[in-house]
Amino acid sequence: MGVEIERKFLIREDIDDRWLMKFEGIPYLQGYLSRARGRTVRVRIAGHKAFITIKGEVQGISRPEFEYAIPLEDAHAMLPLCDGPLVEKTRHLIPHEGHVWEVDVFHGDNEGLTIAEIELKNEEQEVPMPEWVGKEVTGDRRYYNSSLAVHPFRAWQGEET
Repeated sequence: MGVEIERKFLIREDIDDRWLMKFEGIPYLQGYLSRARGRTVRVRIAGHKAFITIKGEVQGISRPEFEYAIPLEDAHAMLPLCDGPLVEKTRHLIPHEGHVWEVDVFHGDNEGLTIAEIELKNEEQEVPMPEWVGKEVTGDRRYYNSSLAVHPFRAWQGEET
């Protein structure tokens, strides 16, 4: 069984973000065929590749995850079947002290949000934090991409982030 173990962080706002532009970004477009409690089914186009992903209920910082490559044409045909708006972002892969961070810069209704994720081998794994990592948001459902599709970052006016 596939398992995703990850932590999520906001990017520090007090650091100039020009450092991020040194790293090539891949455009992502994704939608959700299901966002039922305890499971999501996502269709994602990442550059010129496409995937379908099934994720289960989060337990701590882990959850079951199954991801499969699908034909790009199929993904384009599935996106209109998705529930709610699509999530648009650019993903940058940032190496740091033997690990690769995924830094997502969101667009559209989630413009202004940048999230850094690190995948772990186990829940206790220690990871050296880059200087640009800010507040941890692991477990805050507002930052799940499936939530951002229906409750975008721009709509959070006045909410604690």
